[in-house]
Amino acid sequence: MRLILADDSVLLREGLVRLLHEAGHEVAAAVGDASALLDAVERHRPDVAVIDVRMPPTHTDEGVRAALEIRGRHPEVGVLLLSQYVEKTYAATLLAGADGRVGYLLKDRVSEVADFLESLERVHAGGTVFDPEVVRQLLARTTRTDPLDGLSGREREVLGLLAQGFVNAAIATRLHVSLSTVEKHINAIMDKLGLPRDPGYSRRVLAILRYLDS
Repeated sequence: MRLILADDSVLLREGLVRLLHEAGHEVAAAVGDASALLDAVERHRPDVAVIDVRMPPTHTDEGVRAALEIRGRHPEVGVLLLSQYVEKTYAATLLAGADGRVGYLLKDRVSEVADFLESLERVHAGGTVFDPEVVRQLLARTTRTDPLDGLSGREREVLGLLAQGFVNAAIATRLHVSLSTVEKHINAIMDKLGLPRDPGYSRRVLAILRYLDS
């Protein structure tokens, strides 16, 4: 893969550059702010841009806004956001405008090298990657009316894996069930959530967004 890295931490950038080079990938540019990131994407047209959520000058949502701009200008470029903390609103914002080739991971996940590299591959292949810790925190929220209340325990588990970006076959393997069983669970989830059967929408993405809003 041809990659661009954007993070204001020089130490993290240099560490990622070395890690990715050792894994056989090309790092076309490593930059420290959103403006330089957008310029680098225009110049190098990477396969995936790895972007810190918070960058100069305000250290709030510069990375998210840059990611959305990249998705608008170059939908063929994957974006993988990195964040120090669970920031569900930013994840939902990114997912709302995409039907794949996006990811959102906590920075701690980078230290799990194999998982991080696998996440990059999944984004590059057109998939969606969602950090398991965000999913865990979403599952833990039970103090108010939840639109997911109508789902069974197994259906919630399947939806959680969908939110992490796993394809049906991978979910079947993880849950030790057949592919057809996973497909039945997914159909039931989408029906119970009342998602439209409209070819103009991705029911899979809508299910994840409903999950994030719950």
